[in-house]
Amino acid sequence: MSVPLLLIGHGRMGRQVEALCGEFGMHVAGVVTHASADHPERWPAADLAIDFSRAEAVPVNLPRLAARGTSVAIGTTGWQDHEAALRAEAERHGIGVVSASNFALGVNLFLVLAERAAELFAAHPGFGAWIHEQHHAAKRDAPSGTALAIERTLRRSGYAHRIDVASTRAGEMPGAHTLGFDAASETITLTHTARDRAAFARGALAAAAWLRGRRGWFGMKDVLGVQQQQEQR
Repeated sequence: MSVPLLLIGHGRMGRQVEALCGEFGMHVAGVVTHASADHPERWPAADLAIDFSRAEAVPVNLPRLAARGTSVAIGTTGWQDHEAALRAEAERHGIGVVSASNFALGVNLFLVLAERAAELFAAHPGFGAWIHEQHHAAKRDAPSGTALAIERTLRRSGYAHRIDVASTRAGEMPGAHTLGFDAASETITLTHTARDRAAFARGALAAAAWLRGRRGWFGMKDVLGVQQQQEQR
C-alpha cells in the first residue's frame, strides 16, 4: 500500500521528489507552500514529510509536523542555530527526524572518506587542505551546507591545519564538491559531482522511508548504516 507523503516546499527539489516518490512506494498526499504554511489544520494526513523549503521556515514547520506525529527528512540548510530547540520538540512528540545538508548517498559516503583522509593527513602539515564547491546561480547560501559539513568532518577527525573554503555560483550547476590536499610536488583530490538533482531527491526519499517506525534525531550515516559500523570497530 502506498505511503502518504507531505512535501514541505515545492520548488525544484520538491518537484523532483514528487516525480520520484513512486519508486519508494509513496505518493504525495499534499504540498505545504508559503501560502498554506500558516494553516496546519488544513494539511492532509501523512505518515512522513520531506522538507526542501527555506531556512526560516524549518523552525516554524517542524513543531507543527511534530504535533501531528509526522516524521520528517529535512534537506533545507541554514536553520541549525535552532537545532537544540527542534530536537527537544521532536523528542517531546516522539517523531523521527533525519537532517542532512545533502541527501545524495554518494556525498554521504564521500564524507566518510573525508574522515579517513583527515586522520591520515593530520600528521602531515606539508599538505594544505582546501574545499571548493560550485552550484547554480540561484542557490542562496555560500559556502554550501555540504562544504561546511566537509570542513566540520575534517575538524572532528583531528585535522587542525588551515582549510581554505571557496564557492562558485553560476548558471545551472546542480552541485560539485572537491576536497583537496596539496604539497610541494603532489596533489590529491576527492570530488563528488551531482549530474542532476535526482540524486538528492532519491536520497531524501530513502531517508524518509527509513524513518518509518523510528523515533529520534538521525543523520545520513544512520540511514546508510555507517554510524553503526564505525561504532563497532
